[in-house]
Order: sequence, then structure tokens, then C-alpha cells
Amino acid sequence: MSASFHVRVAKEQLTFSAAHFITLQNGALCERLHGHNYRVAGEVSGPLDASQCVIDFIALRDTLNELTAALDHHVLLPTASRHIRVTSSENSVDAVFQDRRWVFPRGDCVLLPVENTTAEKLSEYLGRRLLDELQRRYAFRPARLRVEIDECFGQVGVFEFTP
Repeated sequence: MSASFHVRVAKEQLTFSAAHFITLQNGALCERLHGHNYRVAGEVSGPLDASQCVIDFIALRDTLNELTAALDHHVLLPTASRHIRVTSSENSVDAVFQDRRWVFPRGDCVLLPVENTTAEKLSEYLGRRLLDELQRRYAFRPARLRVEIDECFGQVGVFEFTP
């Protein structure tokens, strides 16, 4: 008989509000700038430690909370997009899609190394950051990691990773 253990956090404070736009249909369309009140959940699996925990809930919650707080109340822009060109200076960020152009104050933006700011890619971004931070802070490398981002009460993008 085999057993596995995992912990999941999906707390009220694991939320962030942000604006974005994504390209669809292989770059033929670009949504209007809009925002969401995102909800985040994180789950890690692994063996039990000496305290009989996979990881301390508080450590997982607080680490994920710090990562989501860095996105809160910002415009999220994809720096690896083939369709949206993002350039920044000390004071501003320009985003260009075909004949459309947006200019934002630099401090209002988070430039993300993703192809598109979809819920799926945002969950991957947070998941990879969470994996790095858990390793750095707690020397913890989960057997499996899962991050979910709900962008609209039931529309959820999921990133699951097995190192």
C-alpha cells in the first residue's frame, strides 16, 4: 500500500488585482486592457519531515503571499511575446500590438518573462517563483508543485510541475 502527502493553501489573502490584455488566435486578436481580482492556490507534495509535515502551512502561505503581493495593483505585461512588443525606460513602459500602443508609468507595471499573461502562464510564473523561493528559504524541493490562478470565479489556469 502506497501513501502520499500534500498540503494546499487557498487563503483569502492569496489574491491580487491586476490589469492585463492577452493576444488570441495566434496573435490575430488582442483583448482590450482589463482587470481581474485573481485568487491563488498553491499545493506541494512530498515526504513527511521530522515534524510529520510536508511543509509548514505558514511557510507556504507566506511565501506565496509575498509573490502575489508583488503583482497586486499593477499592469502585467509579457516581455516574451511574439505579438506584443514591450519596451521600458526609467519612467515609462510602452506596449505595442500592431497599430495599438499603450504607455504606462514604469512603477505601475510588472514586466513578466512570459509569452502571454494568460491565467495559465501567470500560474506557471508564480509556480516557478514559488519553487525557487521554497528551495532558497527552506531548502525544500517538493515532489510535485501545483499553482492555480482563478481569474474570474471559476475560470482557473493551472501549472503543475514534477521536478
